[in-house]
Amino acid sequence: MMNHYETAFILTPVLSDAQMKEAVEKFHDFLVAEGATIVNEEHWGLKKLAYPIQKKSTGFYALIQFDADPKVIAKLELQYRRDERVIRFLTFRLDKYAYEYAAKRINKSNNVEEK
Repeated sequence: MMNHYETAFILTPVLSDAQMKEAVEKFHDFLVAEGATIVNEEHWGLKKLAYPIQKKSTGFYALIQFDADPKVIAKLELQYRRDERVIRFLTFRLDKYAYEYAAKRINKSNNVEEK
């Protein structure tokens, strides 16, 4: 059974843009290798943190929305914990209302980009 998930993670700010994109691509490729279907991927860029984490006040934010088997989540979070570039992460299952809202948000952002 496939569930809808979103995972957001923060990468350390000392990375270059190429290193940041490589780290996001690593998690994207991991999900695809585990049989997940990527629905949406967003790079929010360098943002200020609400509070310092590991003496850092900024971080690269990324979000991946995907459909996967629940067993994949434990493996994904293990990958986050093993990667020293990740300073925080959060993965959660979307219920039908959250999934509909996310789909509307994606469509809205796609319409804005087309104009």
